[in-house]
Amino acid sequence: MAISNLNSFILSSKGSPKLIHESKVIEDRNSTFVASLYRASSQKQAQSAIDHVKHVVHASNKASHEMAAWRFMTLKSGKDGLGGPEDFELRSGSADDGERYGGSKILNIMQKEGVIDAVVIVSRWFGGTMLGPIRFTHIEDCAREVCRDFKSMEEAVEAVDLLKALDEELKSLRASFANKSGTGQESPSRMQDYETLLKSKDIAKIRRLIVAREKSVSTLRDRISSLDTPQKE
Repeated sequence: MAISNLNSFILSSKGSPKLIHESKVIEDRNSTFVASLYRASSQKQAQSAIDHVKHVVHASNKASHEMAAWRFMTLKSGKDGLGGPEDFELRSGSADDGERYGGSKILNIMQKEGVIDAVVIVSRWFGGTMLGPIRFTHIEDCAREVCRDFKSMEEAVEAVDLLKALDEELKSLRASFANKSGTGQESPSRMQDYETLLKSKDIAKIRRLIVAREKSVSTLRDRISSLDTPQKE
């Protein structure tokens, strides 16, 4: 077995890092650029993702450069995390892989987009023609696309988690109201398809649902409160 194939086998057999987002391919005068984003909460995880892209994903079609940058929160030395946010610090880094300034360009985009706990890898296949400064625009555009996809997904996850919490509260309030009013258990409401909602990343729709749930929660609380308040004769 060839060394390159052996490396690919060893890396893939350890459990592959999960690709979170991949950008559209940019082609310019036979050069090709594409970005991929993986979760990374440590230097080791970032390097594992870079190695995975280089030796597994692109094993049969080696890129000329695998530029990368990473940012993650980590515990400060001597801290245990119980002291709150002050116990943590942001660490970041980058690697050019032969394309000078390539890694720092990616890191700059990650900083501007506020991406944390991730590694972004921009792969370039050189087509034989020197592109000049425009190559950095392509690197930045690819990186920006996956960073914005990542932030959009994070926002959707947070919103759906809030929606789930409100639905649980509504379920509890409905049971409480039915018990106190003597009307019996209300018919269960139609289950929300959270997975489909999350995949859609339709933040506007999720926010509308959250507002509707909050109003329902407020109404039920008022109705329960009125039942708990003694009626004046």
